[in-house]
Amino acid sequence: MNELSKKVIELCRYEPLRSYRAKEIQRRLKVPPGRYQGLRAVLDELVSDGELVKVKKNRFSIRKSNEIVGELRVNSQGYGFVSQDAGDDVFISMKNMGQALHKDKVRVRLFAKTSGKNAEGQIVEVLERSRQTIVGTFRRGRKYGYIVPDDLKLQRDVIIAPGEELGAREGQKVVCQIEQWEHRGLNPSGRVIQVLGFPEDVGVDVLSIVHQHEISTRFADSVLQQVEQIADDLAQNELNRRVDLRQDTIFTIDPEDAKDFDDAVSLDQTDDGQWRLGVHIADVSHYVTQNSALDREALERGTSVYLVDRVIPMLPEQLSNDLCSLKEGAAKLTFSVFMMLSKEGKVTSYDIKESVISSKKRFNYHQVQKIIDGELDSPFVTKLREMHKLSQLLIRNRRNRGSIDFDTVEVEIPLNEKGEPIEIKKRLRLDSHRLIEEFMLLANETVAKHVGIVLKEKLQKELPFIYRIHESPDKQSVMELLQVAHAFGMDFSPPAKISPRFFQNVAAQFQEHPASTVLQDQLLRTMMKAKYSPENVGHFGLAYRYYTHFTSPIRRYPDLIVHRLLKKYANRDFDESPAFYQEIEQICQKSTSNEIRAQNAERDSIKLKQLQFLERHMQDVFEGIIIRIVNFGFFVLLPEFQLDGLVHITSLDDDYYIVDDQHYRIYGQKSGVEYKLSEKIKVRVVRVDRNENLIDFVMSE
Repeated sequence: MNELSKKVIELCRYEPLRSYRAKEIQRRLKVPPGRYQGLRAVLDELVSDGELVKVKKNRFSIRKSNEIVGELRVNSQGYGFVSQDAGDDVFISMKNMGQALHKDKVRVRLFAKTSGKNAEGQIVEVLERSRQTIVGTFRRGRKYGYIVPDDLKLQRDVIIAPGEELGAREGQKVVCQIEQWEHRGLNPSGRVIQVLGFPEDVGVDVLSIVHQHEISTRFADSVLQQVEQIADDLAQNELNRRVDLRQDTIFTIDPEDAKDFDDAVSLDQTDDGQWRLGVHIADVSHYVTQNSALDREALERGTSVYLVDRVIPMLPEQLSNDLCSLKEGAAKLTFSVFMMLSKEGKVTSYDIKESVISSKKRFNYHQVQKIIDGELDSPFVTKLREMHKLSQLLIRNRRNRGSIDFDTVEVEIPLNEKGEPIEIKKRLRLDSHRLIEEFMLLANETVAKHVGIVLKEKLQKELPFIYRIHESPDKQSVMELLQVAHAFGMDFSPPAKISPRFFQNVAAQFQEHPASTVLQDQLLRTMMKAKYSPENVGHFGLAYRYYTHFTSPIRRYPDLIVHRLLKKYANRDFDESPAFYQEIEQICQKSTSNEIRAQNAERDSIKLKQLQFLERHMQDVFEGIIIRIVNFGFFVLLPEFQLDGLVHITSLDDDYYIVDDQHYRIYGQKSGVEYKLSEKIKVRVVRVDRNENLIDFVMSE
């Protein structure tokens, strides 16, 4: 919290019953006119953080002691809870929810606490809406239409007045926007802003998920107009000032169906056995200028989104798939990191230069793997095998340092022309994947060290930068992980110090277990989530002290900003103003939020097709693994499909079953029959509900 924020809070606390206009706070704190906008930003931030409350007539006051600010989480039964930074969650009944929706940031007035019960309260103000639009099914009533939200946690239908339907027909999926909500006793009213189509139309199911997460599928006209104005040919003066690598042996390695190629690699060996590794990244920042319509759109999107049936790009396809893409045989502007590595795989020196390349070959991962394995010939066979040799050395070095390999199982779901899943198969992770991963990891680390160590020492000051950080997990989460491991028959001594090496050992043993998928998932849940931050605390999972994202500017906004910062600092343009630091921090927060949104959408699209596939297997019997015991039954994972479902305790009708939390089991009171965590059992599919994302199993004879 900065000094001005502290002074504002101190002023408001001095007279807690008073409220102040912004101009009055400016006058009392003697804030110069030139800093008034900064004061307004501070006030808004304090309201967002829950320190202040914005009351009627645009006035500010200190938050009262019987109020809290937090995020509302609603369940499908209609009641909810508001989480707070300290203390238990506050229960909110449906009648006390007011005009708040799931995930809104709200102000809650607490009721007097009843002994032995959780705190309860009433929502008195919605501070920040979690969403601007709602996806649902259009229904036509006698006098007006209405939208039934797809999300069961959104309990209110939205009334659509005559003339605001946008031509929607009964039963179609639509996107609507809430325009008015006069009273908590009434339903909100709004208008349809997009008709997606009927549920059975090809792609509408995934498109509904896209809009549920409020991911834009269209680019504004101003953005497309800017792209049209970008010159395709490379100016000679631009080429002259760059390192010319067009004659070098450089190529790309990407998925078979990739259309945007933002990284290329090269490798040469010196006479004394050292390697010169080049990582060449599309110079997107040359085309996407700061604060342009295109730049603002990229910031809002934050990342490309890879769904089960489509890609929603961060940048228009003319840029992502053409102008910036490192296509075979085409001269392309790049940002190159050259790293000299010793025989032991240690970086001895590096250079970061703006460059121009011409990729000599567009490889896919399967082709490179066949070349490495000797199953396919290529003019680049020697280069690729040397790259494989170096990547294996880099992997060993990283593991020796304690870096954790999270080999989680990912699935591929091929679809037919109707958008229906044909099969579910595990995605292979090849040595060719690891090759590119290792080279990108090394380039990212080198760039982060360049700014965080070299420039800092040279200039004797720390420059604003975007780091990719991953904080150490807390001790309680680690102990919970060890308890779960024990339930699966694996015992680990609690670590004296929480270190990456300890988790590396745990992850390696988890991979050998029959229930490795479940254990790896639990390991990931134990970890903190990686995020973007201007404050460098290192990357725990990779065991890196310095790390950033530099290698994917076509599909990640932070990488684009890292490129800009590198250019600024190379030109000795050092902006150390508080406003610039604040801008970098806001970009980090927004980029992290957008990344989570994209991951959730990707996960939901995969789950949708998994459920759709399992619908064709109603009453079929599969072998599964018990992965979780709950007070109403147990969840079973089908490893074949990477799907889990519930065996409800009421379906176990041969005895009265008791849940034993301490020993992770359910057992029959009379028979003694028990079902334990990690046990393999056979189950029959009896229910698949795509709307609720639910699967029900019963035990198979």
